[in-house]
Amino acid sequence: MATTGQRILVVGGGGREHALAWTLARSPRVAEVLVAPGNAGTAAEPRCRNVDVRAADLDGLVALAVAESVDLVVVGPEDPLVEGLVDRLAESDVRAFGPSAAAARLEGSKAHCKEFLLRHGIPTGAAATFTDVDAALAHLRSLSAVPVVKASGLAAGKGVIVAETADEAATAIREILVDRRFGDAGAEVLLEERLFGPEVSILAFCDGTDFHVMPAAQDHKRLGEGDVGPNTGGMGAFHPSPIADEALLERVGKEVIAPTLQALRDEGRPYRGVLYAGMMLTTEGPKVIEFNCRFGDPETQVVLPLLETDLVDVVDACIDGTLAATEIRWRDQAAVTVVMASAGYPVQSSEPVAISGLEAAASGGCTVFHAGTTLIDGVPHTAGGRVLAVTALADRLGDAADAAHAGVARIEFDGAQHRTDIARATAEVRP
Repeated sequence: MATTGQRILVVGGGGREHALAWTLARSPRVAEVLVAPGNAGTAAEPRCRNVDVRAADLDGLVALAVAESVDLVVVGPEDPLVEGLVDRLAESDVRAFGPSAAAARLEGSKAHCKEFLLRHGIPTGAAATFTDVDAALAHLRSLSAVPVVKASGLAAGKGVIVAETADEAATAIREILVDRRFGDAGAEVLLEERLFGPEVSILAFCDGTDFHVMPAAQDHKRLGEGDVGPNTGGMGAFHPSPIADEALLERVGKEVIAPTLQALRDEGRPYRGVLYAGMMLTTEGPKVIEFNCRFGDPETQVVLPLLETDLVDVVDACIDGTLAATEIRWRDQAAVTVVMASAGYPVQSSEPVAISGLEAAASGGCTVFHAGTTLIDGVPHTAGGRVLAVTALADRLGDAADAAHAGVARIEFDGAQHRTDIARATAEVRP
């Protein structure tokens, strides 16, 4: 493997992948970053080149990696990981960063993940899984509290319904199992104990045996101000979180990350890549809501700008099993990212509209990571639900929040949605 002049392929076209490409392109070891398929933001990044291959096209991605003689593939989205892209690349002698399909099943099936957590005594809520609607409804009637209803498969972050009443839960069950609201992702449904408390995302680099916990990012899933409205893929995130101190990170590492890696290793599917633990901080202690088997979005747009160590070095250590001997350094700063979404998100899509003000936001000190964007006649347009993630760093969290929200105010597109309370009232940040 080349140590300098590397060519890296980033798989995906969202905000997470823009942040990955942006970080990797700054490495002195990297000559070029290919992004498949990328977006309008990655198209404008120095030393980055978009390639028109979809993240779901595993054959095309393997062929691209071989034809371009890339030194490393970094897989962003969950779907190609669950479908076995890393395994396919290994068969072609291409180095890849991400878990195998067997390990990524922790995200690919919520039912499998819940069974894994309970079997290994990793703290989580109780749950039951059903494929039959009548059985699911009968179980619902037997419960004393309203459960969270989840489609078991991958549903792009939208397969979780937090019902407030039993009738709402029953409707969600029918929508998932009968109406197939989430397609094949809803072949199984989980009725899961609803946990209460603050939510925090804790991510860790993993090499199969050892791990390094990243700075914690606090995400906000609800669409509206004050954490109301429907769940989304994430409307913003920030670091540091007042609820995620070093003691919490150590506890989650000890009680969640370490036993998970040990169990996967014992089962013959060692986990190499990023393990994302979505945690609920309950009165009984931190409990796992879900595992994701890749970088989070929008957490990546908060965490990676804080990384001082060359990301290529970290990725190599995860692949080679040398993470324990690798020093990973982080900037001692605050970071805030605010998501701008298109009209109708998360319920419906909207037609592409032109985006303006990107340069003004950048001149104000923000880094604007593109998610759902495309170029039309050379002009960035919206092309998805979550469109942009506007990130700012500062020594104080209040200052980073002010800068990120000021950057959002400089950007315009018809129907834009965003929250003005990210890292402010939601986190009770004091300037």
